[in-house]
Amino acid sequence: MIKVNLDLLLVQRKKTLTELSEEVGITLANLSVLKRGKARAIRFSTLEALCKALDCTPGDLLEVGEE
Repeated sequence: MIKVNLDLLLVQRKKTLTELSEEVGITLANLSVLKRGKARAIRFSTLEALCKALDCTPGDLLEVGEE
């Protein structure tokens, strides 16, 4: 199972989901789905935009968790 660390990164960067949504051009609804770990896929361009906005690497944002 892939774990999404979006909540942790937002707290560390002192950003809200709304601010991130506006910065990367992704709807709040889609970011919410990703944040809850309910997304079935993510585009590389979306992953890149999130990593740039959060100043992180894909490995910071996504990790393999236990099922």
